Amino acid sequence: MNKTFAFPFLLAALGGCSGMPGTMSTAGPSMPAEARTATQDSLPQAVRVPPGNRIAMETVGAGEISYQCQAKQGAAGTYEWVFGGPKATLSSRDGAMVGSYYGPPATWESKDGSKLTGTQVAVAPAGSGNIPYQLVKANPAMGKGAMTGVTYIQRVATRGGVAPMLPCSAATAGGIEMVKYQADYIFWSGM
Repeated sequence: MNKTFAFPFLLAALGGCSGMPGTMSTAGPSMPAEARTATQDSLPQAVRVPPGNRIAMETVGAGEISYQCQAKQGAAGTYEWVFGGPKATLSSRDGAMVGSYYGPPATWESKDGSKLTGTQVAVAPAGSGNIPYQLVKANPAMGKGAMTGVTYIQRVATRGGVAPMLPCSAATAGGIEMVKYQADYIFWSGM
């Protein structure tokens, strides 16, 4: 099932990936985007960007994801943690803050004011305790800036962010828990 996300990305830097497992390898952050080469060989096929695209920018998102304890639909008396939304800082590889990621709706907003929405294409497992890798097909950017021309967004190198292991029951219904996470967000544009 496809899900629509609003991604107002605030990424104005061309930093490299964070170097965590599952990231894309590049020729180096000091090279212009046109000269960098990336391999997606270590990523699951489902979240690979189609040929005809190149890396436009790379960021690291670090923050929290909220989950709320709610009654499970269609299962009377059963409760579950439901995804609420992210709140994270987006940074370049050198640690400079370049934007923020928040929701709902999921929004990445660049310091330059440009924003992006998109539709989830696929997810793939990223290891126990980590939110999945994700591939998003971008809609045209809102505003001019870093998001202009972006065609796809990948979430890779994820750490943490899964629903809490705390009890979720009628006694805790409505409770909200914040879970720390980190992920690389790779933005692609057409060639």
